[in-house]
Amino acid sequence: MTTAPPADQPEVDIRPAERADLLGVYRIETDSFSQPWPFSAFEQYLGDPGFLVAMEESVLGYVVADTVSNQGIPLGHIKDLAVRQDARGNGVGTELLRHAIGTLESQGVHAIKLEVREGNQRAIELYRAHGFEQQRSIDGYYDDGEDALLLVRSA
Repeated sequence: MTTAPPADQPEVDIRPAERADLLGVYRIETDSFSQPWPFSAFEQYLGDPGFLVAMEESVLGYVVADTVSNQGIPLGHIKDLAVRQDARGNGVGTELLRHAIGTLESQGVHAIKLEVREGNQRAIELYRAHGFEQQRSIDGYYDDGEDALLLVRSA
């Protein structure tokens, strides 16, 4: 799946993550989050349809999304999404999120949830632009005590 970029931006390819992508994914993870996932967490998602990378010449960003059962009803969960710092603001996160939503909806989910730091306004704006709405706050969700917002999008 290749996206059509604006004329002034290079073409970005969104595809399933491969083992060769893991080091690039992990570097972005550790650069982006104060509580990064361990390398082994990404290894566990290899082969899952919701583990996608944005590629140019190297990994620009990634998303990890899967489905969970909510009282027997499939619920999508965006678990992790990050874009390399020098690639932010160019629509990479938007494309990753769009593809993840499409993947989850093709699996029959009725809603998609995610947690985001209350202070991460850039991410919150991205999610709201894609139909996610705040359901509640989760006090002290992160190790540093910051609250998370639980956002949900109906499919």
